Amino acid sequence: MKKLSLRILSIAFVVTALIGFQSCSEDAMPGDGETITSTELQTILTTDEIAGAADFAIAELYNGNTTAKNESTAKDDCYSATYTDSGFDATFNNCVLNGTDNVNGTVSVTYEAGEGNASFTATFTDFYVGTIKLNGTRTYQITANSTETTGSFTVTSNMSIELEDGYTITEMGTKTLSISFDENTQSVLFSLSGTWTVEMDENTYAVEILDELQGNSTCQNLTSGSMVVAKNGLAVTVDFGNGECDNIATIIYPNGATEEITL
Repeated sequence: MKKLSLRILSIAFVVTALIGFQSCSEDAMPGDGETITSTELQTILTTDEIAGAADFAIAELYNGNTTAKNESTAKDDCYSATYTDSGFDATFNNCVLNGTDNVNGTVSVTYEAGEGNASFTATFTDFYVGTIKLNGTRTYQITANSTETTGSFTVTSNMSIELEDGYTITEMGTKTLSISFDENTQSVLFSLSGTWTVEMDENTYAVEILDELQGNSTCQNLTSGSMVVAKNGLAVTVDFGNGECDNIATIIYPNGATEEITL
């Protein structure tokens, strides 16, 4: 289960990057009032990508050397850790992990493992991934079937993310990423559900996925699903289509006006 948990978490890190999109469309909404831009949509969908290296660091430690975990402490060039029966405290020493930016700082983790699932709660204290600083908590629930062809990754966040220029993004809420592996085509199918709130640049965005957002590793864009995004009182629906691998999504405004964006 430990190795499978790491595999699910590693795939989730990669899939999170696939979920992001960029638009070549105009940013203005039809009519007057508040607007929601394609850049804003991209940010609220991919805040987990920023914390992905931290997620992988936790999985590495949890799935790490059994002998080290049976001892009370472990240390290498990358980190030092103190283990208990229910978790560990780890300090990273400016090391590169999984090909990411340098990782620095402290994380305290408590975990539980059961039949076919694992649960982690991590508290980050001035934890750096490159020049990005993370503070707060993330709780992870990882579930996989016995054949290792499907799994799900649920994360509940109460986090602040501070960028190098001092710009801060906060996120609260829960997302579930479900993953299945097609052994014949060697592709990954995924879906995203959940409800969460993002605060950035003095704006608040409340996100609710109505129909699971779906995609696959052979298409660079989301292929189906819809979500509601409320920004400072304006609520719009974003529809990603009916399953075709295209580069079009539709924004539906409260007054019934629609706008196609190019992904």
